[in-house]
Amino acid sequence: MDFDATATARRALWIGGGQWAGKSTVAVNLALRHGLTAYLYDRHDARGHDDRRVADRVRRGDPPADPDPDAAWVHTDPARMAAETLAGFPRRFEWVLDDLSALVCGRRVVAEGWGLRAELVAPLVESVRQMVVLVPTPGFRAHQITRLPRASAAVAGASDPVLANRHRWERDELVAADAIVQAERLKVRVIRVDGSLDGEGLTDLVADHFAAYL
Repeated sequence: MDFDATATARRALWIGGGQWAGKSTVAVNLALRHGLTAYLYDRHDARGHDDRRVADRVRRGDPPADPDPDAAWVHTDPARMAAETLAGFPRRFEWVLDDLSALVCGRRVVAEGWGLRAELVAPLVESVRQMVVLVPTPGFRAHQITRLPRASAAVAGASDPVLANRHRWERDELVAADAIVQAERLKVRVIRVDGSLDGEGLTDLVADHFAAYL
C-alpha cells in the first residue's frame, strides 16, 4: 500500500481559535474520553518546531537568534505583530502536517492550537464539521490573563514588561478576531467561550459537535 502523508491530517478533528479559550483542555479531555491521540500545537511549536524556525530564518538571510525582546514586544505595535503572526501561520502549518504525517493512528487525532486556522484546515479535511474554533470573550480573556501564569508571565528580556504584555494581549485579540472572520467565511463553527461552562462542560459541547466522528 502506498504511504499517504496527509491521511492522518485529513481525518483529524481540529480545534483552532484564540489564546486562552481552553483548546488544550478540550483536546486532552476528548483524547482521554474517546481514545484519540491529542496533538498540542504549542508544545510542538515551542520545542520540535524551533529548529525548523531557526533554519527558516537562516534560509531567508535573517539572524538565527530570536529577535530582540524590545524590538519584538515593546517597539512593535500590536497590529503589526498580529499581521506578522498571521503571515507566519501557513509556514508553521506545514510543520504541523509534517508532524501528523508521522502519526498512523487507529482512531482519529484531535489537534488543537491557535495556529490551526480555518483557512488552512478547511481545504484539507473531508468536511468542515471536523473543525471548531474556540474564542474567548473579552471578559473571559481578562479572567484567564489573571488566572493563568503562562498568560500573565512577563515577556523574557523586555525592558518594559508591562507594555510588552499589553502589546502581546492586544495582538492575541486581533489574531482571535481574524480567526472568527475566517471561520465564519468558511462555515466553520465558532464557539465564543465566556466561562459559563467549565472544562468538562466545554468538552461536552465540542464532543457534541464532533459526535459523528467520535
